[in-house]
Amino acid sequence: MQSKKSAGEKPTQRVIKKYPNRRLYDTETSTYITLAEVKHLVMEKAPFVVRDAKSGDDLTRSILLQIILEEEAGGAPMFTEQVLANIIRFYGHAMQGYMGPYLEKNIQAMSEVQAQLADKAQVLTPEMWARFMTLQSPVLQGLMGNYVEQSKTAFLQMQEQMQKNTEQVLGAFGLKRPQNGQTGR
Repeated sequence: MQSKKSAGEKPTQRVIKKYPNRRLYDTETSTYITLAEVKHLVMEKAPFVVRDAKSGDDLTRSILLQIILEEEAGGAPMFTEQVLANIIRFYGHAMQGYMGPYLEKNIQAMSEVQAQLADKAQVLTPEMWARFMTLQSPVLQGLMGNYVEQSKTAFLQMQEQMQKNTEQVLGAFGLKRPQNGQTGR
């Protein structure tokens, strides 16, 4: 069955409609699906969008947050109360615009490290794995080095952007920041 796609739409993106009764309808399979099945799509890295059946509004973020909420309510939450409280504190704060990209880059770097470890683990026998674990420091240092470097780069970019924003704010008030030990006159 061929579905009609407009020129601007991704041809492989799956559309899931959310109805007022909270049911999710997968237009690709023409069936109702559960939140667990949407989670499976996420795990499979299948591109999809969730749309309100009436208005057509994009509800994808809302559904993803709902999946996270269910996972957090389950047996082994990923976030401590302190982490969640800190995330909430960033909303409305000057750092809010930097936090999302910073977290995104760090999670992407961790995903890459995980993928590299998984690739290496697939070719290892149990004996080789035991040997690998005893020699893990050099291997993990290389893998984690990339993660640390990406994290450092993201932090430096965030810091640089904050500095530019500070200079713009000061400039708006007619103030200049002293540079190279000079005092402002």
